[in-house]
Amino acid sequence: MRVVGLTGGIASGKSTISNLFKSEGIPIVDADIVARNVLRKGTGGWKKVVAAFGDCILQENGEVDRALLGQIVFSDPDKRQLLNRLLAPYISSGILWEVVKLWLKGSEVIILDIPLLFEAKMDRFTKPIIVVWVDPDTQLRRLMVRDGIPEEQAKNRINAQMPLHLKRTKADIVIDNSGSLDETRAQFDQVLNGVTSPLNWKEYIISRNGVVSVIISAVVGVLAVQKHFSRM
Repeated sequence: MRVVGLTGGIASGKSTISNLFKSEGIPIVDADIVARNVLRKGTGGWKKVVAAFGDCILQENGEVDRALLGQIVFSDPDKRQLLNRLLAPYISSGILWEVVKLWLKGSEVIILDIPLLFEAKMDRFTKPIIVVWVDPDTQLRRLMVRDGIPEEQAKNRINAQMPLHLKRTKADIVIDNSGSLDETRAQFDQVLNGVTSPLNWKEYIISRNGVVSVIISAVVGVLAVQKHFSRM
């Protein structure tokens, strides 16, 4: 099984590429969906975050107000790092288990759609790594329009992530999404042909080692979470 890493920056168009893969029938493991699940009311992640940030971040139904939490952490680097530390073990375990389930189903190619692929050290499980890139001015303009936020707030959100130019240097494949959708689609089609081609012997060894590492990490992660709660 080939495990492909897909990442980018906020408003870079990573979701567009993820949806293109999905339209081709390639399964996606979406870190944002996993993150939402680990913050649901009553989960371990929910308990950790509420204990750290207080009941003020909760809606009337007890669920976390994700928009409010986002405003808090994007304006305070220390609180953003705290949130990442609290949720990272749950998110990583959730992602890895999704990979294991797809492997057991016999999927030949899967896409790990992870905004913090490098920051979370999950890039070691993936090959190739695709970075969706846009130029800084385009990224800022698209974010302001998409979220309806002022320039300073948009810059804060962009600066909260690893710079796109640095992610680009770590990529195996770069998709430049600064132009039109047709131009992006043309690049995607070339990438699609590459990631769906049969594995050569070197890629097979890398892929096999990556899947084994994923399984081990998933098991270790779940056992660690269970051990933690057994002490509560």
